[in-house]
Amino acid sequence: MNRDTVEPSVGDFPGPKAEQWVAYHQQSAAPSTYVYDFVWDVTKDAIGPFCTDPDDNVLLDFTSHVAAAPLGYNNPALIDRLEDFDLIDPMKIAGQDFYLSTGGTPDDTSLPGPAHLMDLLTEVTDGYDMDTVFLSNSGAEAVENAIKICYDHCESPKYGITFEGAFHGRTLGALSLNRSKSVHRRKFPEVSGIVDVPYSMEGVERLRAKLDSTNGHLPAEQVAFLVLEPIQGEGGYRVPSDEFMREVNALCKAHDIPIIADEIQSGVARTGEMWASDHYTLEPDVITSAKALRVGATISRSDIFPDEESRLSSTWGAGDILAAIQGALTLEIIEQQNLAANATEKGAYLRERLELATETTEEIIDVRGLGLMVAVEFDTRAHRDAVVDAAFERGLLTLGCGTRSLRLLPPLDVTERELDLAVSLLDASVSDAVGVATPQ
Repeated sequence: MNRDTVEPSVGDFPGPKAEQWVAYHQQSAAPSTYVYDFVWDVTKDAIGPFCTDPDDNVLLDFTSHVAAAPLGYNNPALIDRLEDFDLIDPMKIAGQDFYLSTGGTPDDTSLPGPAHLMDLLTEVTDGYDMDTVFLSNSGAEAVENAIKICYDHCESPKYGITFEGAFHGRTLGALSLNRSKSVHRRKFPEVSGIVDVPYSMEGVERLRAKLDSTNGHLPAEQVAFLVLEPIQGEGGYRVPSDEFMREVNALCKAHDIPIIADEIQSGVARTGEMWASDHYTLEPDVITSAKALRVGATISRSDIFPDEESRLSSTWGAGDILAAIQGALTLEIIEQQNLAANATEKGAYLRERLELATETTEEIIDVRGLGLMVAVEFDTRAHRDAVVDAAFERGLLTLGCGTRSLRLLPPLDVTERELDLAVSLLDASVSDAVGVATPQ
């Protein structure tokens, strides 16, 4: 497969082999979200955003596995480095609770390991004076550990603050912070004391009133943390104003409330900066990362983390040895290939191309995003869903978010040719779909 010339090509879709794989998967699997019906055949050609299914359909993947594959499929710079790694067993050793050598000395080894990954993460958060990392397996675990260290850090923890539209994970603690869809939390027990406000300047004013020492009812010294996504993901790719972020930051600093920045979808160069927080006057005290990082990570300062051993622990944290190596190499490749700058440049190009559609298609009401974290909002959920389905049938993989938005997450090294292909397919899908959808 030549990345410079390959194009999406679909016949029967999903085809008979793909349908068999889906049926086999669901035979034993618990009901879940199921991102899409596409089946990636790992034995067939794939490069960049292009991949192949069991029936030889070639797809243009503009989801990057929900931002978890930042370098796309089979990135040569990553694959070439991994050739130095001979698979071993047990692979399930990485992270905090085991010491691991990748050969030689830390300064002279062919491949980076978990300790190198932690070291790199302190480098890319040095602007926030962060110097300590706890590795885990997933974004939800990273969030769980973030709220745990903030509760531990607070002298009299009773409250936490979250925002309407937020999504922070599916473990019980993280679910307590979610405010995007009721189905995520319904009937599950929750951490007490979680206060929510709108993700807007109205929310800042409400929070200011709640924290007022004379007339408010929320004692600041009992607030363990404020958690927010610098750009809301599942909630609809909502990009906050500079004023909102500045005022949230100022309010938290004035009341000495730690800020947890959930960068699980928006981080690791997705928005054109290493962290979406970097776009704003925001000084997080804790950053959570995962997806693009290949493992989960809770990053903060040593004075926020507990001193006592066993307050945090994870025998099998950080995925496995290979995942930790991939995370470290991903950070190195992003820097070496200047992919944050590419995300800024190509993201602006993509939004410019998409914004033309708002002038001619009344069903598209907004195009927004930062870097290569881009959303197209439709007038109804039905129109959004119809376009996602039509694009899928044409070989373009997209995802919904919020109530009526479609999100695009191409690999960080996406080319202009690939963006043009995606926009062309999306335009055709809109033309196919908006005339037949039933508004809701």
